[in-house]
Amino acid sequence: MSGHDSKYFSTTKKGEIPELKEELNSQYKDKRKDAVKKVIAAMTVGKDVSSLFTDVVNCMQTENLELKKLVYLYLINYAKSQPDLAILAVNTFVKDSQDPNPLIRALAVRTMGCIRVDKITEYLCDPLQRCLKDDDPYVRKTAAICVAKLYDINAELVEDRGFLEALKDLISDNNPMVVANAVAALAEIQEHSSKPVFEITSHTLSKLLTALNECTEWGQVFILDALSKYRAADAREAENIVERVTPRLQHANCAVVLSAVKMILQQMELITSTDVVRNLCKKMAPPLVTLLSAEPEIQYVALRNINLIVQKRPTILAHEIKVFFCKYNDPIYVKMEKLEIMIKLASDRNIDQVLLEFKEYATEVDVDFVRKAVRAIGRCAIKLERAAERCISVLLELIKIKVNYVVQEAIIVIKDIFRRYPNTYESIIATLCESLDTLDEPEAKASMIWIIGEYAERIDNADELLESFLESFPEEPAQVQLQLLTATVKLFLKKPTEGPQQMIQVVLNNATVETDNPDLRDRAYIYWRLLSTDPEAAKDVVLAEKPVISDDSNQLDPSLLDELLANIATLSSVYHKPPEAFVTRVKTSQRTEEDDFADGSETGNSESPAYAPDSSTSPPASSSSAQYAGRQAVAAPAASAAPALVPDLLDLGLDNSSAIVSVDQPATPAGPPLPVLLPAATGQGLQISAQLVRRDGQIFYSMLFENNSQIPLDGFMIQFNKNTFGLAAGGPLQVPQLQPGTSASTLLPMVLHQNISPGPPSTLLQVAVKNNQQPVWYFSDAVSFLVFFAEDGKMERSTFLETWKSLPDSNEVSKDFPGIVMNSVEVTLDRLAASNMFFIAKRKHANQEVLYLSTKIPRGVPFLIEITAVIGIPGLKCAIKTPSPEMAPLFFEALENLLKS
Repeated sequence: MSGHDSKYFSTTKKGEIPELKEELNSQYKDKRKDAVKKVIAAMTVGKDVSSLFTDVVNCMQTENLELKKLVYLYLINYAKSQPDLAILAVNTFVKDSQDPNPLIRALAVRTMGCIRVDKITEYLCDPLQRCLKDDDPYVRKTAAICVAKLYDINAELVEDRGFLEALKDLISDNNPMVVANAVAALAEIQEHSSKPVFEITSHTLSKLLTALNECTEWGQVFILDALSKYRAADAREAENIVERVTPRLQHANCAVVLSAVKMILQQMELITSTDVVRNLCKKMAPPLVTLLSAEPEIQYVALRNINLIVQKRPTILAHEIKVFFCKYNDPIYVKMEKLEIMIKLASDRNIDQVLLEFKEYATEVDVDFVRKAVRAIGRCAIKLERAAERCISVLLELIKIKVNYVVQEAIIVIKDIFRRYPNTYESIIATLCESLDTLDEPEAKASMIWIIGEYAERIDNADELLESFLESFPEEPAQVQLQLLTATVKLFLKKPTEGPQQMIQVVLNNATVETDNPDLRDRAYIYWRLLSTDPEAAKDVVLAEKPVISDDSNQLDPSLLDELLANIATLSSVYHKPPEAFVTRVKTSQRTEEDDFADGSETGNSESPAYAPDSSTSPPASSSSAQYAGRQAVAAPAASAAPALVPDLLDLGLDNSSAIVSVDQPATPAGPPLPVLLPAATGQGLQISAQLVRRDGQIFYSMLFENNSQIPLDGFMIQFNKNTFGLAAGGPLQVPQLQPGTSASTLLPMVLHQNISPGPPSTLLQVAVKNNQQPVWYFSDAVSFLVFFAEDGKMERSTFLETWKSLPDSNEVSKDFPGIVMNSVEVTLDRLAASNMFFIAKRKHANQEVLYLSTKIPRGVPFLIEITAVIGIPGLKCAIKTPSPEMAPLFFEALENLLKS
């Protein structure tokens, strides 16, 4: 609609809809066009004009392109609410898809793709197939995107009608925009498909690189993103690809530049020549610097991406640190990112420049920025040993300006510097003590108290300084109280005179009798016991040499960094989180299975002629060890009424509470392939795959039945033998009649504590399955203990401590895992959390990481877990405390399988 069309939005007199209806059916073209504009205007401001659907559709029969576009716009908006009437427009769509005007052909196909109505999709197929082979490239590129839209509506239809192959053919098209749209469509389809749809080969590679030079900027982004997923065969091919892509670095569009950088970084992993890598690093620097002259929002996105890039390849921007110096008018979010990158690029060569900048920032008015700048000085000192003295000089100068929050931040970072360089810079303690009275923030107080306690023998009036804090001990935050307690003990051990002795009595009394904090109370009792039994041992414990710290506060785990670099120029690289952390993608196969399951359509068992094979039972199938790996299963329907008790037909020695469940309606689980428990060779053509899974707090037995025999199979029944957990079927087994060569999946709800077996705990689950045509089949399944871990197993820290103390030492069991390596605490905790083992706390012991977690199994039995490991070094120890220590072997087996996977 043109600029002077605002009159159509003005209010009209009464009877608006009847008037519009009359105008839409006018014999004059101009009047009809004006009427459609009024309808679109009313629709735009939120009025319901769906009652005019038939009248608007009648206006489609026109050669006026503007009018046709308006009608199509109306159709897209209302087709979902009027699907039956939308079919009236199908003939016009089909006719328009053969119009001599390519714009109309493309418009027809585009609109049909946007109308998300199942009834129309089948009519779309023939016009779409024609348009994919149209002579006009504009029509072909529009049709390519339409295939992706159709896939989202009906994936099966797209695969059956050969549209995916047609899209792949378009990659060889002679028009670069057609190629780009085909790549975009295939990439979109791949994201929603669980099967490989789009794989770049050496043949398609050359086609994409050729099209790259000629298509539009967004076409280039699509192609570059696709190329970044291609792994070159060798270093030579990687160099050739990079050489063809490098000119994109000079593009004016920021998205093209970042996509090119991503693609080059991926291929650089395969390039072995150091000269080539050095030259590529030099070429990538100028375009990245240029991005920082854009608008603040683009600067921020660029800086978040650069933050990742310099962690992987700091040499790219090693000589460009000046461009990251903050400007007076930079928004705070840009300044903060620049600070982070400056710390990462700081080196012995440029530290003087960097410190001058940081010192300048520390006098700014924005308090958060000033704090970050002061901390940055400290992090540079920890990172660069040779520059530490200069960093401390700057910090002391900042302390002298007597700005409260600057002084407090400086003391916090100086404490870290003392830990990084022990017995080196203690001469500045006197200067720090002058600022003692100004401290009012918990972290600054705790840092100063730590310094006084750590260097009590070098501070003449250390007892007086600590005593000034003790006066307000009960009102202090826990962080300060813990430091005061430890510092007072250190003072007493270093200066066991009357003053410190009285102080230690006061502190220990406050920390045990007057406090409700369990951490503080426990630490005080430990110190008290140590001091009263063996002061020398107390010295060895409290005054032990501390591990040197390093600056790794903002370094990402290498595997996470690689994943984020593969997602440069996306939201993932801005959030610094992998895509799955904030986007839920539904794979097509999963979606359709869930939809089928949700339909709940009953599939009755068709009667088949009796078939009586040899009635002898087959021997049990070999046990298949099935590891639980957080596999997804679809939601089960509401559990039906409990089945009637029946005789023990399978003669497994079960009690009647575990009833045989007969065939009902089918259900379809989703997830990775299930382990085969009854092979077809053993089951006379019947193959059964199964695994116990947990879904939304409920345990299911996920099963797949495959009929490789020559006869239909029906009347399936299942029974479980007595087992450690009392597992039994909690609902009907849902398997329809299986024709030869077909398969069916099901989720069988399970209940616990029904038929518990005596004896030592075991994860072995013995199963019997029969049908009307075959004998009873027995097989065994080694289930994972993890499947029993409940979602409500997280404890409060205080509850954890109390439970640990309340359980006798005989309930504690530990085991070493020499072959397991913990590479990252965060990754390990995420993996454990996915199996309902919840993080409580962690601490450092020498160079070891000690993690505390909790979980719970049925009947509310808690497991308190302590995991000890050195990052990156083989060997992990796990100790558990539980009211059921007999379950420990099952827990350790499951934990080992989980951490090895």
